[in-house]
Amino acid sequence: MNFQSIMPDKSISLFVKNIWVFESKDRNLKTSLPFFADGYPGVMFQQTDNSLIVRPHDKKMPDVFLYGQTIKPIELEISGAYLLIIFQLYPFVLRTFFNLVPQSINDNCYYLDDMMADDGVMALANELQASDSIEDKIEVITSLLLSFLERKKQDLDDKIREAVIRIIRTKGQESILAIAAICNLTMRTFERRFRNETGLSPKQFSQIIQFQASMEQLTVKDYSKLSDIVYQNGFADQSHFIRVFKAFTGKTPKAFKK
Repeated sequence: MNFQSIMPDKSISLFVKNIWVFESKDRNLKTSLPFFADGYPGVMFQQTDNSLIVRPHDKKMPDVFLYGQTIKPIELEISGAYLLIIFQLYPFVLRTFFNLVPQSINDNCYYLDDMMADDGVMALANELQASDSIEDKIEVITSLLLSFLERKKQDLDDKIREAVIRIIRTKGQESILAIAAICNLTMRTFERRFRNETGLSPKQFSQIIQFQASMEQLTVKDYSKLSDIVYQNGFADQSHFIRVFKAFTGKTPKAFKK
């Protein structure tokens, strides 16, 4: 499998964090790609020999779809050659851009034909399938997202956008109370607006970002002992870290390393 992480074009960097490309040309391969909570919903285009199934939901996915917050671990099951292009979205765009209740697609997907005319989705899928290069396909999706930005940018909740970016920058370690104060919002108002825009409470989102930072450190083996990860990522103690890690992966850190 070939994997690329691509910086989005500056025109969409306000609401797209990253572009991921997964590709394999092996027609005899059976692939399972695990995904864990990371705080980012996204738009995915998939081109496969057979089909893409999301486990454990047993969902067969269309060519292009929007997915919400991944909270419980999932696997993408693919038979044969495939190309996946994923636009990781900042979570504050879900309600505004896609006119939906973000919580409704937590651990779920949203078919874009619910938002676009059926022929519009078909035309988009056909254009993506017909585009020769990965770069061309990325340009097609970029153009789609830019059309949303032009129509919806003024409706974004700037205070929640600021809060989301701050939580990401501090790796989930700044207190929610302090962030609410910086946004000049009461705690109740902050929590309500944050959930309305992202589908998560500020505490949930911070915990996911904190977990992601710890999982990355564990994966690249950037530590001497487990307690380094615990305290560098702001967990109260080792049991707290293990509990959070297992909630998002289904495994203890020790089992995950294997």
